[in-house]
Amino acid sequence: MAGMNEHERHCEELVADCRLRAVAELFAHTWDPVVLAALRAGPRRRRELRAAIGGLSDKVLTETLRRLCARGLVGRHAFVQAPPRVEYALTPLGCSLVNGPMRVLGEWILEHGDALLKAQEDQEAQEAQENALPATSNI
Repeated sequence: MAGMNEHERHCEELVADCRLRAVAELFAHTWDPVVLAALRAGPRRRRELRAAIGGLSDKVLTETLRRLCARGLVGRHAFVQAPPRVEYALTPLGCSLVNGPMRVLGEWILEHGDALLKAQEDQEAQEAQENALPATSNI
C-alpha cells in the first residue's frame, strides 16, 4: 500500500471489511430501506406499515421486520393488552442510518433520480434496438 494517501488506505480497508458488506446487504433487500423510511415518522403497527408502503405482502413484511430487528435497526414492542398489540420503531442505530446516510441518499435521488432512470431507459432501448436488428451474414 506504499504511495497511497490516507483516504485511499481507508477505502482499501473498507473493501476487505465485512462491516461494509453488512451495510451493503441492507440495501440488497428491496424492502429494508423502504420499511426503515416508513418508520422514520415514528412507531407503527404492521397494518399501518403495510398501508403506508403498499405493494408489500404480509410475508415479505414479516421477513423484513425480522431481518431489521435482528440487525438492531428496528425494535419490536409488544403491549400486554387484549387484543394484543405490537409496534415497531427505529432503534437509535436505525435512526442514525435513516437520518444519516439514507437521508443523504434520498437527497441524491431527488437531484439525480430522473437522470438515473433515463440512463437505464436509454440503455434498455439501445439493447432492444440491437436485438431487433437482423443478423447479417458474412458469406
